[in-house]
Amino acid sequence: MPELPEVETVRRGLADRLANFYIHDLEVCRERAIASPGGSSVFIQNLRGSRVGEWKRRGKYLLAALYLDSAPEKSCDTNPIPGGWWGIHLRMTGHFQWHEHAVPPCRHTRVRFWNKKGIELRFVDTRSFGQMWWVPPQNKPEKIITGLKKLGPEPFSQSFNPKYLKQCLTGKKRPIKSALLDQSIVAGAGNIYADESLFSAGIIPSKPSGELKPIEIERLCNSLVDVLQLSIGQGGTTFSDFRNLEGLNGKYGGQAWVYRRGGQPCRKCGTKIEREILSGRGTHWCPNCQC
Repeated sequence: MPELPEVETVRRGLADRLANFYIHDLEVCRERAIASPGGSSVFIQNLRGSRVGEWKRRGKYLLAALYLDSAPEKSCDTNPIPGGWWGIHLRMTGHFQWHEHAVPPCRHTRVRFWNKKGIELRFVDTRSFGQMWWVPPQNKPEKIITGLKKLGPEPFSQSFNPKYLKQCLTGKKRPIKSALLDQSIVAGAGNIYADESLFSAGIIPSKPSGELKPIEIERLCNSLVDVLQLSIGQGGTTFSDFRNLEGLNGKYGGQAWVYRRGGQPCRKCGTKIEREILSGRGTHWCPNCQC
């Protein structure tokens, strides 16, 4: 599943490509792709004729402001009418394609958007778990996209700090790896970057959360932010089904310290990287560098 760096990469691509994109027409090819009330009919009715504004990311969710321009033939209306929000979650295999010329859709195409020039933004999802929402302008996104209510702070925010993380972990027995995957503790982290962050912090993934020392918690906070920033700079990872708007995945995978390197020598000390299932997730660590 795409994690924070991959979703942020998609957000930047959409913000660049869809600046003032006017949705002249759209087609929902699979009903289950639309999760908001009213299904595809309400979704189509309210996105058609909208201009796409600013893109935001919250955890692994994408949100675009919509405007109902009084003069859609112009590139930008000086007095746009709010048209609500367009919400997206890529889930496991969802990604966007940008087509400047007509190209027949593949069988995994779920939603299609066109501007007046016939340029198409296409949402493709092999596993069909990705979802989209239309949020009416009078509502906050979390009222319709209920998963937003469950998210903890962003890793890059001031709210995510050693003091906060210590409060979340105190008295907890579950492995620290499992805690990092809990979106209510920190939004956006997933299996790849949990493994990489724990290696960077020198903490074994199976260590009970409540047993981390203050210095370990501080190192973990810093490591998570550093690893995520590094991956964003590389456009995400090569390990997932993620693709950017150009059809490419990221470059971070070649720099991974432990993730998917089970049985290979540690890049730092040469010890064989271990792999086991922890809390239902494949987990990788160096038994020498992490303790």
